Amino acid sequence: MRADRLVAALLLLQARGRVTAAELAEELEISVATARRDLEALSTAGIPVYPQPGRGGGWSLVGGARTDLSGLNAAESQALFVLLGPASSAAPELTSALRKLIRALPATFRADAEAAAAAVVSDSARWGERDRELPELVEMLQTATVRRFKVRLTYTGRGGRSTERLVDPLGLVDKDGIWYLIAGTESGQRTFRVDRVTNAEVTDLPAERPDDFSLSAEWARVVEEVEQRRSLVSAVVLIDARFFPVLRTHFGRHCQVIGQDDDRRVRARVAAHLPRSIAEQLAGWGAMIEVVEPESVRAELARIGLELAERYASAGDGAR
Repeated sequence: MRADRLVAALLLLQARGRVTAAELAEELEISVATARRDLEALSTAGIPVYPQPGRGGGWSLVGGARTDLSGLNAAESQALFVLLGPASSAAPELTSALRKLIRALPATFRADAEAAAAAVVSDSARWGERDRELPELVEMLQTATVRRFKVRLTYTGRGGRSTERLVDPLGLVDKDGIWYLIAGTESGQRTFRVDRVTNAEVTDLPAERPDDFSLSAEWARVVEEVEQRRSLVSAVVLIDARFFPVLRTHFGRHCQVIGQDDDRRVRARVAAHLPRSIAEQLAGWGAMIEVVEPESVRAELARIGLELAERYASAGDGAR
């Protein structure tokens, strides 16, 4: 007997106070006989559920309790369904679960919850791209993580070398369309890019998971570590204040104002992992931006400018 179905039955009882086996069967899309067995199972398990025979009868909670099992208030319910609504459009299972959750809410919350679920559509594909689908490998790793089985991976590192590893999957992260697996290994916790996994096999060996492991905390640590590596070199630049927001979209968190000049230009600090990386992002700005320091970035810009001038010098002569 599925535990999630029993929880759904209890949610309905909590929200409505009384249901018949036929009503429960309709809500959960199961047979009346199965619904009746579920209700009996709740009663046998010690839940204060009892049947009331006759017209207007059904199954009720002792004392007519109508408490919302989740403990959500109206604002929390709306926040939850705003989050779940966009995701449910991509998966039939989520759509069904969302419908059941809405039905399980107290009547006073249902209308707002339905409106919240339908208020947002999430389209992760860029213009001109196809809809992004969840890779099969991600689904396999997700199942292994939930069921806590070790996974044997064939992984290609940055240098192109493939290795085979037996890992304990701890969690998956989707960052801007790129999936990462955080897993335990013989050498400690590691982060793997899923698109570099060339083969994966879920074993029947139980996976180990630290009691104090938090996926969100571990991912925050990984992000901080990566961002530090991506900002080893910084440069000070001058740019018209009107265009600073555009510059910030190029460098993200590695771009900040550090001062204001008298000629309506702002003094900003940008960062990347190499002087060349900074220069490559600034080269397209031409004279609209001035690099004050360091000399390494100025030299890279000069090199890029010289290469472009040599490449397109003949095109300039032809225009004259």
